[in-house]
Amino acid sequence: MERLQPLIDWIKQAWSAELFKLGTVVFSTYTLFFLLVSFTLLFYTTSKISKLLKRKVFPRYGMEPGMSHSIATIVRYVLITIGVFLIFQSTGINLSSLGLLFGALGIGIGFGLQNITNNLISGIIILFERPVKVGDRIEVGEVIGNIQKISARSTTVITNDNIAIIVPNSEFISSTVINWSHNDRNVRFNFPVGVSYNEDPAKIKKLLLEVAHANSGVLKNPPPDVLFDAFGDSSLDFILRIWTSKYSDTPFVLKSQLYYSIFEKFKQHGVEIPFPQRDLHLKSGFEKPLKATD
Repeated sequence: MERLQPLIDWIKQAWSAELFKLGTVVFSTYTLFFLLVSFTLLFYTTSKISKLLKRKVFPRYGMEPGMSHSIATIVRYVLITIGVFLIFQSTGINLSSLGLLFGALGIGIGFGLQNITNNLISGIIILFERPVKVGDRIEVGEVIGNIQKISARSTTVITNDNIAIIVPNSEFISSTVINWSHNDRNVRFNFPVGVSYNEDPAKIKKLLLEVAHANSGVLKNPPPDVLFDAFGDSSLDFILRIWTSKYSDTPFVLKSQLYYSIFEKFKQHGVEIPFPQRDLHLKSGFEKPLKATD
């Protein structure tokens, strides 16, 4: 035991050794270790509480996923804020003495952290104001997809090709955002259809409505409709308007299904699908005969 005494004394000395001062606060090895462990446990625990609220508690009350995610995230941020204050108080650190640190942080924000701060503030605005939420079908810039996760700095959007795109939160505040499912999942799509001038418009409307009603992805209420859009260059142009919630994320799949059915329906009833036609008029004139040369 006597041989280990010098090692024990060195460990005690190193454990309580003064590393640096911040104002009147002395930071020792023990203080830094306590802060590291405390913050790790704080973030881990708040993350578990947030997931428990989203997956177990809120669904029992019929809360939609987007709202439950927003509330759970806000609860986590509040718990983290309270935890930080408690940790500092338990170590004897006076928060007023951290004014120097906050001042240095403010200078850093002024020089190079504007974007990060902007995204953090935008994330808080999104969580409280909820212009978009988890599960929404959105379009911002060239990004189109479903929101999978909203974090403090960025939002994860999953495209139809299962590609995750990380969008800074500031884009949802400063840019124009199209939210396809802000109120509900019902979306109306317009599909153009052209037929020959020889066809009866009333007949075409009847056939198109039959195709729409036969598709399980088309809502019965609001009902589908057909508009006579225009007299085209080589066709009578119609617009098949349908409402859907099943294919709100994949409109091209529904479009393909309807066009396959429309083609078969037109084929059964002898409806002519036109192709672009142009009349070419040739004007002949007198040509000067060529003279033979040696």
